[in-house]
Amino acid sequence: MTQGQVIDPLSQRGRICFASLGSGSKGNATLVCDGETTLLVDCGFGLRDAERRLARLGLHPRQLDAVLVTHEHGDHLRGVGPLARRHAVPVYITPGTWLSGRLGEVPQRHWITPQSRFTVKSLTIDPITVPHDAREPVQFRFESCGRHLGVLTDLGHPTDHVIETFKGCDALVIECNHDRRMLEIGPYPPRLKRRVGGNWGHLANVQAASLLQRLGLDRLQRIVCSHLSEHNNRPELALEALMPLLDGDGSRLTIAAQDSGMHWQTIN
Repeated sequence: MTQGQVIDPLSQRGRICFASLGSGSKGNATLVCDGETTLLVDCGFGLRDAERRLARLGLHPRQLDAVLVTHEHGDHLRGVGPLARRHAVPVYITPGTWLSGRLGEVPQRHWITPQSRFTVKSLTIDPITVPHDAREPVQFRFESCGRHLGVLTDLGHPTDHVIETFKGCDALVIECNHDRRMLEIGPYPPRLKRRVGGNWGHLANVQAASLLQRLGLDRLQRIVCSHLSEHNNRPELALEALMPLLDGDGSRLTIAAQDSGMHWQTIN
């Protein structure tokens, strides 16, 4: 299982690099950089924590060209407003997510229209509608210099639309939220268990494996297991679910952890 590289992402022109500030129910944020443009997908951490996590990955918030928001849940949105206001970072967001009222005013706001491609400097972004219990949730596919990265978390089930639009990626950050047995016997109340395990909740490990099979693995250089539940999953269970697809070769697999995140990965 690869742990990432010690690199300067801003020096990697013509290659997509990506990293995680942290991933899980206490906060999520993913960095995407092609050497010219640096984007942050979500920021579910408080301002000081986000600044510290960015510094750990060699970046200052003012080096961000934008923050892209997937949806309004606190573990994805909590730090977006404070970060944008303190450091004058533009925010890209769907109207539905904005209408949740949870972001507050930001210096620069740009609308995302699902299924409508847009660009931020050198990065091309496809915002993809996903089934999740939020107002207007999207996930993202990024392209630069012929390389493609998919960030695909917070979806209850893999729809045909999701499968079709995420095919052909060179790397994928994929949700492995829970082990179904752990969720069943775990501490959550019945209503929350139904929400997490339902069609508008989060992907189980076995669903992530099924999704990857349908996408095809031949082109995937990097597969990142993300958004693992601290109560209903364990890293070894997520890896165990995906490893058979790779004939036991874990060199393409990485875990984005809640506390330590994930260091820079590079798409060649």
